[in-house]
Amino acid sequence: MLEKLSKLLDVEQLDTNLFRSREHVENYRKVLFGGQVLGQALMAAARTVEDRLPHSLHAYFLRPGSSEKPVIYDVDPIRDGGSFTTRRVVARQNGKAIFNMSASFQIEEPGFDHQAEMPTEGLVEPEDLKNTQQLAEEAGMQGAAQNQRRYMVDFRPVDPMSYFDSAVREPRCMFWFKVDGELSDSPIEHRSALCYASDMALLGTALQPHPISLFDPHLMPASLDHAMWFHRPFRADEWLLYVTDSPSASGARGYCRGQIFTRDGRLVASTTQEGLIRQIKN
Repeated sequence: MLEKLSKLLDVEQLDTNLFRSREHVENYRKVLFGGQVLGQALMAAARTVEDRLPHSLHAYFLRPGSSEKPVIYDVDPIRDGGSFTTRRVVARQNGKAIFNMSASFQIEEPGFDHQAEMPTEGLVEPEDLKNTQQLAEEAGMQGAAQNQRRYMVDFRPVDPMSYFDSAVREPRCMFWFKVDGELSDSPIEHRSALCYASDMALLGTALQPHPISLFDPHLMPASLDHAMWFHRPFRADEWLLYVTDSPSASGARGYCRGQIFTRDGRLVASTTQEGLIRQIKN
């Protein structure tokens, strides 16, 4: 089992603009975790860019990937401009595209600055909460507990029952999270790690108004697309608050949004995602 997320995010360069994953997250369904592909794809794109950081990405998950095989990342250097750089990444397994992403990088420059406020009503400090592995163990969900440990992210729901319970709630959630262990000082590593972690809880928010959980055996959940914007510097190995909501679910798809804050209230990233939430008949 991997112990550090930085090892998972590291990709091997095979040729110019061509990379391959070195490691993968074990999964009891043997399906590749979408956050892994997001993080590794951003890392591959960043390896082709100098002196610029990613400020946004837009990605589509095209086919289920296998967690037992490496992923090839083919980076297309679409544009190198004076202030912005654009990269397109196609991830493949067995010669077929399983994922594609467009990412934009920007030079550092000053500008206007404002942000939404971090919600504080009902907020509990992370030290006073249990993580998802502990909650799964207490609920007798050993398979889920083992998976939570493999993800190498300490995830702590502010509402402890919202993650595994099937009770009907408002489509809003708050989670504290941070990467296990310590990352390097590379901003790219922290942004790739945030991509990885951002896929862990977002889709479940769309199920809150319905009497079913993301872990129900009669549910087929899958990320369809994922967009992310990076606003301000942060460290993914320090506590971050993930505030999510779901304005709509229809057509077996759930639409979700997320805002990510540092502990002192700085808004550092925003996410949106639409995912498959298809019920499977007996």
